[in-house]
Amino acid sequence: MDITISASFLPHNDPDAALAFYRDALGFELRNDVGYNGMRWLTVGPPGQPGTSIVLHPPAVDPGITEEERRLITEMMAKGTFAGILLATPDVDAAFAKLQTTDVEIVQEPIDQPYGVRDCAFRDPSGNMVRLQEAR
Repeated sequence: MDITISASFLPHNDPDAALAFYRDALGFELRNDVGYNGMRWLTVGPPGQPGTSIVLHPPAVDPGITEEERRLITEMMAKGTFAGILLATPDVDAAFAKLQTTDVEIVQEPIDQPYGVRDCAFRDPSGNMVRLQEAR
């Protein structure tokens, strides 16, 4: 089989803040901005990689989710324990230095991990964990 990752999904609770973070802080390009019933879905991705995207979506919009589940998802997002993504860069220290010039919540400064990568961690405006790694 020949399978690639087309898109990952992350929830957002403020589309404008999410767009500013992924576009301005991480340098991704906006590929799609879709509104429906007062909600917005944003598709962003790294320049030069048109086949790879992140869809930033309103949380808990699936019609099969109960009100209790919606409440739990909202609480987990606020604590930063609901969703996350792992990104890669050739120079994690340079990327981290650039991120420090923005209003990003740093969780972990760059360190060498025992499993062979150097990485750092931060949260997006919705609380999603973003890990950025550099392969050794």
